[in-house]
Amino acid sequence: MESDTIPTTLDPRRWIAFAVVLAAGFMDLLDVTIVNVAVPSIQKDLGAEYAQIEWIIAAYVLAFAAVLITGGRLGDIYGRKRMFLLGMTGFTLASAAGGLASDPAMLITSRFVQGAMAGLMVPQILAIIRVTFPKEERTKAIAIYSGVGGSASAVGLALGGLLVQWNVLDLGWRPIFLVNIPIGILALAAAAVVMRDSRSPQPPRLDIIGMVLAVSAVVLLVYPLTEGRRLDWPTWTFVLIGASAVTFTAFVLYERWRSRTVGSPLIDLELFRSRAFTAGLASWLLFWIGFGGFFLIWTLFMQAGLGWSPMRAGLTSVFFAVGAGIGAGTSVSLLAPRFGRWVLMGGGLVTAAGFGLYGWMAAHYGSDFASWQMVLPLIITGTGFGIVVAPTIDMLLGQIPDGEAGAASGLLNTGQQLGMALGVALVGIVFFTQLDHDSGRGVDAVAAQTRTELSAAGLPGPAQDQILANFRACVQDRSAEVDPSVVPGSCRSTGGDPAMDVTLAQAGKEATAVNFARTFDHTLEWGIGIMVLVCLGFAALPKDTKLEVHELVDDELVQV
Repeated sequence: MESDTIPTTLDPRRWIAFAVVLAAGFMDLLDVTIVNVAVPSIQKDLGAEYAQIEWIIAAYVLAFAAVLITGGRLGDIYGRKRMFLLGMTGFTLASAAGGLASDPAMLITSRFVQGAMAGLMVPQILAIIRVTFPKEERTKAIAIYSGVGGSASAVGLALGGLLVQWNVLDLGWRPIFLVNIPIGILALAAAAVVMRDSRSPQPPRLDIIGMVLAVSAVVLLVYPLTEGRRLDWPTWTFVLIGASAVTFTAFVLYERWRSRTVGSPLIDLELFRSRAFTAGLASWLLFWIGFGGFFLIWTLFMQAGLGWSPMRAGLTSVFFAVGAGIGAGTSVSLLAPRFGRWVLMGGGLVTAAGFGLYGWMAAHYGSDFASWQMVLPLIITGTGFGIVVAPTIDMLLGQIPDGEAGAASGLLNTGQQLGMALGVALVGIVFFTQLDHDSGRGVDAVAAQTRTELSAAGLPGPAQDQILANFRACVQDRSAEVDPSVVPGSCRSTGGDPAMDVTLAQAGKEATAVNFARTFDHTLEWGIGIMVLVCLGFAALPKDTKLEVHELVDDELVQV
């Protein structure tokens, strides 16, 4: 078994091993978002309640965030290759179970297992990069991993839309999970051959109590945030949130005690003595809260608001991935080595500008918002995303000693996943509350045209008033529904004139699009605020923080 020391003779297969872990990281982030565009198909096929749909989405990220830090520690103790292979095997099997699920409970369970296995697999990736590559190549490898992984979320939306629309072998939504099986098998075979094993030269003891407290704190926070809106915020949701704060405090106190006595804490609190790393980690968490929420409301706007098919929504999202690739490439190769922390701050501002433009255009165009009109705001938003994601991990790891890099990378991965989980939960509260509050806006936007059509049909004024009043009640009830797919009683046909039903159905679609567009704009205003806070956090990094770039000259690596 090899230690963390880089051997003097470099492994000639290191870039092949890197390709394997890159594929694994891509699969993980792909599965965070690929489910979103398949929600209507899953709900219809399995007869799932909307609360179950929410858990199909949230279970993966929650299990991942809960297991992540412990997964990194297990790799230090038992070997990174061993944990990577175990996690990849479990991930592949859980993907198969998800693709074969016969009911919502089975799918939710498979998503929990899938997320937990990813929590074992992903922490090994940065550790394997660290022990496989010399420092001169490590920067490039981390930058590539961050850039490719960053675009995976958008690619997940596109791929999910295509797979659902193509209905491969008449399997409907199931290929979004089954596609992981051949990739997982190939990755396992390649990893077994080309990947070098390693573990910490002084393996720490497993901190069971710290692990239980950390997982409990995460679950006690995310669970009530996810379930609260559906249940109209009963008292126990606030009790659990308070219990999460208490549990987190107990975790910090226990870890501090363990550091002084037994040793081998789950998280080395000494890392937080670095003001720069602490501020950077907080900014990283906020950044992913913003994007976890964005990916959710973006999908809702395109599908539930504008009524687009999964394929159209998925293909439109490709422009975000294009922007992410542009941002990641320019950030790592040109900007970060020269301008350091200013690049991260600039990326946050570019993202905020993209959010602002996207929201304004949504409110302006409403139901007429076309895919081609989304190209510019998506490329701007994706570029800002790529500028931040690609160099951040390496720049933040540069603020702490090499001996603490493993623990620090685990915290950064945890911040990313926990941020996405919190983003989904928190933005759902903001989005649906605003949608309910602002439901009259859509009715007002279509009232005049609807009244004109009713008059052309020969209906007297009092009858028009009654129909419009019922129509307003329908739109408001639909906006207040916890499940967007439910048709309230006030929206069902009364058995009258079929032509009238068609007129009101079309008006309802227009009103819904207007409401979703305005709510999308409002929610992105919160996202802009989060990005401003991200910029302020990155401003706390040292002024000389930069990303080193190295290239090969006459078979020797030199810094440029």
